[in-house]
Amino acid sequence: MKRVYLDYASTTSVDPKIIEDMMPYLKDDFGNPSSPHYYGQKARKAIEDAREILANSISAQSEEIIFTSGATESNNLALFGVARALREKGKHILISSIEHHSVIRPAQELKSMGFDVSFIKVDRFGQIDPQDIKSAMTPQTILVAVMHASNEIGTIQPIKEIGMITKAHNVLFLVDACQTVGHLPVNVNELNCDFLSFSAHKFYGPKGVGGLYARKGSRLSAWLLGGDQERNRRASTHNVPGIVGMGKAIDVCRQQLPGEMQKQTQLRDRLIDFVINNIDGSRLNGHPSQRLPNNAHFSFEGVDGEALLMSLDMNGFCASMGSACTSGSLKPSDVLKAIRLSDALALGSLRVSLGRWSTQEEIDAFAHQLKKSVEQLRQ
Repeated sequence: MKRVYLDYASTTSVDPKIIEDMMPYLKDDFGNPSSPHYYGQKARKAIEDAREILANSISAQSEEIIFTSGATESNNLALFGVARALREKGKHILISSIEHHSVIRPAQELKSMGFDVSFIKVDRFGQIDPQDIKSAMTPQTILVAVMHASNEIGTIQPIKEIGMITKAHNVLFLVDACQTVGHLPVNVNELNCDFLSFSAHKFYGPKGVGGLYARKGSRLSAWLLGGDQERNRRASTHNVPGIVGMGKAIDVCRQQLPGEMQKQTQLRDRLIDFVINNIDGSRLNGHPSQRLPNNAHFSFEGVDGEALLMSLDMNGFCASMGSACTSGSLKPSDVLKAIRLSDALALGSLRVSLGRWSTQEEIDAFAHQLKKSVEQLRQ
């Protein structure tokens, strides 16, 4: 049976070109980049070359890039790092109600440590009104965190407008760009953000490596201690092959971005049109137009989402209900509850995320199997 992968929002496969570029740093150029000898310095140069490529891809300066193990660590570093650095200035943090758990759970931990955390509601499309951010700010607010685009329903947030507000009030702004770096044009200066997190495995690079953009001059205390790597902002021996792979991956994405956005948007809309017009009791979740090019998120009346996933998987199609980080939970998604879906619709949801190798033939075959599976489950 040929299997069709439609869970690219969870993780992408590593582009074969990237694996080839990583191999020398797994075999021959294996030095520790903190070592002063030939092997160490060769690894160091590879890291700095990747840092410059990544910085250029988001219009940052190379010294503003901090390498981490992924966006989860990056978000933790930003939240705890800012809280420690600015706790004398204030203890109020604002986050959207649909953030990834790598933002929500650190914020909850900070709340248990005496910080005040406010959650900003979204509308029925999952979008924030920037004026709600402005209204919720107090003289004690030190950080606002809003994801660039939802990893579940695909809605893109008005980050630029929110950033203008935080900038005017001298409040730091964290953007989780895990779903957008490599998939949309990302410019940290246009977004007006102070911190931006990303993971390589979301844009055809290896797992276990990512980064945090930290604008020069932004206050940030180190959270992972024990070494002076990353300008004393993140201790730990560098993952050289991973960092090299991430740099190469973003470079490939940058070159292919316009074509991939156009292709995935066309396939996404083709799937959405089929589902809405051919499957009774279906609805699209998220914003109808301000959404990721590769994301289509549906709910189906009278269908159990887990059973639907199993039926699709048995027929060769791999999708998801939402965030891979919360799979296995029997509770309705917090994101779907935030956009005011009933428990039944939230538990009858399906996320389809396309990628570099998705084809029209695959999408058409998936659409017809989806219709068949929904009808069978309703019987």
